[in-house]
Order: sequence, then C-alpha cells, then structure tokens
Amino acid sequence: MRMSTLGSLSVPAVGFGAGGLTAGQEAIDTVRAAVNDGMTFLDTGDFYGSGLSEELLREALRPIDRDAVQLSVKFGSLRDPRGRFLGIEGRPAHVKNFLAYSLQRLGTDHVDVYRPARLDPTVPIEDTVGAIAELVEAGWVRHIGLSEVGPDTIRRAHAVHPIADVQIEYSIFSRGPERAVLPTCRELGIGVTAYGVLAHGLLTGSFRAGGPAPQHLPRLHPENLPANLALVERLRPIADAHDVTVAQLAIAWVLARGGDLVALVGASRPSRVPEAVAAAALALSPGELAAIDEAVPQAAVAGERYAAPLMASLDSER
Repeated sequence: MRMSTLGSLSVPAVGFGAGGLTAGQEAIDTVRAAVNDGMTFLDTGDFYGSGLSEELLREALRPIDRDAVQLSVKFGSLRDPRGRFLGIEGRPAHVKNFLAYSLQRLGTDHVDVYRPARLDPTVPIEDTVGAIAELVEAGWVRHIGLSEVGPDTIRRAHAVHPIADVQIEYSIFSRGPERAVLPTCRELGIGVTAYGVLAHGLLTGSFRAGGPAPQHLPRLHPENLPANLALVERLRPIADAHDVTVAQLAIAWVLARGGDLVALVGASRPSRVPEAVAAAALALSPGELAAIDEAVPQAAVAGERYAAPLMASLDSER
C-alpha cells in the first residue's frame, strides 16, 4: 500500500470508511481483512449507528496491535433514537464528553485523529479546536482534523493548533474542494481525507434508473440519475484499458491528485477489500486524467451533492 501524508501523520493512501458497518461477524471480518491488506487508517464517527461502528471496530481490532492502525473519529452530529439528525454540537465540555464515550466504545486510550463532523455555527471554531488541543496535551488524541469546512475556518483552526487533515467529499463527480479548500490545505501543509470517492455508489454500478433513491442525495433522484449514469459509462473505456472497474478508476483518480490525499472507501464484506487496495497501485497518465476530465465535465453532473437543507449546513459550501 502506498502512503499519504496528513500533516505530520503518515497513513495508507486508501483508508477504510466504517460508516456503513452493520452488526454481525461479517463486519468484523471485513475490518480485519482491510487491516491485513494495508487499509490501516480507519475512519468512523461516534454517531455511526449510534456507537455501533465504534463497538464493531473494538471487536475487530482485539487481536490486532493497536499501534498498527490509525483511528480517525468524528463527533458532534446529534441524533435521536430513530437516527434522525438533530444538529451539531461543538462546545468544549461536550467535545470532551464525546471523546470519553468513544474511547470506551473503541476500547483504547487514544484516537489518532479527532474531528468535529461539521462546524457548529454557534461555537467559534477556536473554542472547539482549543478543547481538542487540551485532549492532545493530555495524550487522549494524537492529531486534530476538520470536516466539511471552508478556507476561513481552516485558517482559524490551524492558528489554534496544527490541523492534520480536512475531511471532505471529493470525487470525479464532486470537484468543489479544488476551488479553495485544497489550495488552502496545501498552503498550510494540511492533508485531505476524501470521502464519497465513489459518488455514493454512482461509480460502483449500484444504482439503476427507476430504482429507489435516498432523498438526501439528489444526484440519485429519477430526474438526475439517467444523465449521471451516462457520464459513468463515458469512464468505462478508460477503466477497461487498465482492466479495472470504474470504481477502481475513481479511487485512482483521487490519489492521482497528490500524496497529501487519502481516499476513504467502505466495504460491506471481506471480498470487496482487495478491489479497493488494488486501486492504489493504478497509475494514471496526464493524458488519462485529461480524458477523465473531458468525460465528466462538472457542468454536466446533474443535481447537487446533497439536498438543500444539508448543503446549507456545510461551511465548505459557503
């Protein structure tokens, strides 16, 4: 597995996104397969399954040396018992409380990267990051990250404590970070952890026109899906030339943007892990990267990446 640099942290270029883990032995086996194949950067959130993701990681990592993996944890996204979104919490006392429960669920005495899932608009980012900095000083957190924030927030946070990385959606279909977030991170020596690299399933062949679509993902809605699937098909000849899937091509595209990016990829069963790992070895030429840009012009992507209320909550989109 090739390595990427997130601030002062060196991690595998392809990380494991644990947001989709469901209860059962297969999830545990999948995490262990990912770690064994080199995907040792594990990204979760305390709100994923209301703590279930963290509990599954704890069980999966029992036989594995803690120092062999890097745990990235998001906090602050509030949910009710049905899993419905209630808001964002970034006040210092709550930050420390969230970590206390995450350490218990994960069965560890520290996390490698700790980050607010979104910006709390009612709390200065200096206060939130300052609280995490105190956790770093105490040894419970190794590095501080951010998620879905814009350049001004990144600069203000970095002035309080060095930021290792910014987690943000970045894919062939979502090029927004190239406008300002990625340049700001590179100016400050901050890495980028890209999620949604497979465009929420669009680039895996998981969706077909006429099928059910998540309400919060407009690009999968019936009025947008056919046009977006046509764009996916325009990528297939490039993938076929390398004897890889379009999904692998999409992962390789993200990694081709630089050695300061990590592509987060989820998997639901062990057999899907090797495909993601193999994508890290795929080298794309400048001509192929240009062909991908031509095949999927950003103006041709139909629909916003999230529904309007969610888009309005993203500091990165302001």
